[in-house]
Amino acid sequence: MTSDGSVIEQWLHSCVRCSNCKYVFREYFPSCPSGEYFGFETYYASGRIWLAQALYKGELEWEPSLLDPIFACTTCGNCEVQCLAPHREHIVDMIEELRARAVQEIGGLPSHIRFRENVVQFHNPYGAEHHNRNLVETHSLPLQAETVYFVGCTSNYRETQIRDATISVLKKAGVDFTVVDEYCCGSPLIRTGQLGPVNEAAQHNVDAIRDAGAKRVVTSCSGCYRTLVRDYPKLGIDLGVEAVHITQLLKELIDKGTIVPRPNEPRPIITWHDPCHLGRHMGIYDEPRAVISKLPVDLVEMETTRENAWCCGAGGGAKAAYKDWSVETSKKRIEQALRTGAELIVTVCPFCTRNLRDGSSEDGPPVIDLTELVDRFI
Repeated sequence: MTSDGSVIEQWLHSCVRCSNCKYVFREYFPSCPSGEYFGFETYYASGRIWLAQALYKGELEWEPSLLDPIFACTTCGNCEVQCLAPHREHIVDMIEELRARAVQEIGGLPSHIRFRENVVQFHNPYGAEHHNRNLVETHSLPLQAETVYFVGCTSNYRETQIRDATISVLKKAGVDFTVVDEYCCGSPLIRTGQLGPVNEAAQHNVDAIRDAGAKRVVTSCSGCYRTLVRDYPKLGIDLGVEAVHITQLLKELIDKGTIVPRPNEPRPIITWHDPCHLGRHMGIYDEPRAVISKLPVDLVEMETTRENAWCCGAGGGAKAAYKDWSVETSKKRIEQALRTGAELIVTVCPFCTRNLRDGSSEDGPPVIDLTELVDRFI
């Protein structure tokens, strides 16, 4: 499972199946999208850990029937928040290790294998024509700058309004920035246990950022941010510059007075969705709310927020491999949003934006990225 067998063995044997991982602690709200939908113990964190135990001890043979329990998980990390055992901080790592082992032993899911093939051939999981460098000419950006905007595959090839709003905001704020010929950060491959191509893509990104003369890199994708900050060091890759999320940069720019939101009446009512990769994985909850507090909007929180927020359902490869379940998960979050009476659902992750929109009805509140909201009012 890992190069340090003693550590993985300690984690595997720490779970006593107390079931705390199944519910938001003391509130009895469901916490696990996978367990709630599929209904079997192996689809909860505790079941996956016991499954890993059996495989680790040789009590269970690897076979294709294990792929669904192993991969039908958004790796949202809510189980880590609710767990009270010593292994709580390592549950998502354990699941990702289990996936990597599954890929080695019996192969991955077909939709995830296409991720890998596309990243190798096209440098993005969608198999889209690689065009990132064209943004320099389109937006009259310099070849070198103090800040590199790492666009991310979903913002660049699917939810392009996020990319365009981010570039617009950075320009309005007078930030010295550029984009580089980036490859996929590797997050889709890491989450689905396909580590082979990750180091090469990551090193390409490091070299491209260095060649741009940057002192920091900013990303509007929560998954990219998590990967650059947490996963690259695990892979032995030094990014070489500070990595910040766009919410951190927006707060900095507003605090300095570089961005001054203009008044607006009436003030729209919005609700905020915490992305799992930004919140539970990276502990960033306050910065986006601080930005929102300076905008001419009224924020109404959902019933589960911050570390207890219900997952949008798109992460961990779930959107590609288990579309129906992924959308059903997003519908539960949309129901929470509707109960707030919000006119807009705001988040700051392209995966969340896409999947929440897929789970919303045609007459439901629009789902937009925080950068779009900021761009609207500056």
